[in-house]
Amino acid sequence: MEVFRWPVRVYYEDTDSGGVVYYANYLKFMERARTEWLRSLGFEQDLMRQDEGVIFAVHHVSIDYLHPARFNEQLEVTARLVEQKRASLTFAQSVYPLAQASRPCCSARVRIVCIDSHQFRPTAMPENLMKELPNVG
Repeated sequence: MEVFRWPVRVYYEDTDSGGVVYYANYLKFMERARTEWLRSLGFEQDLMRQDEGVIFAVHHVSIDYLHPARFNEQLEVTARLVEQKRASLTFAQSVYPLAQASRPCCSARVRIVCIDSHQFRPTAMPENLMKELPNVG
């Protein structure tokens, strides 16, 4: 399965008082990578809400924090689709410092669910999206 990669630089606003990336900001970096992954497949989330009536929401996250990233560091965030179901996608994601690409700062499994934008209930993903998803397995 192909790994999607997205660059991120750590800004001052991303860090705590010690200059280390605040733990919740890794989730923001991962969100950006998933959004850009979807965009790379030709899908914009605002148009999917408008045209298809669907949005995506995080259902579950399991994350391991392995070592800190620091202010002004260049990072690479990865996203790899590892499971797809009718109404959900599960990703393996990691954040790596570019200087040490073999040593992740954190790794996670993130499950997102497709939701009807009016009823806020799970719904099947649009067929046009399902056709563009890479094969998992």
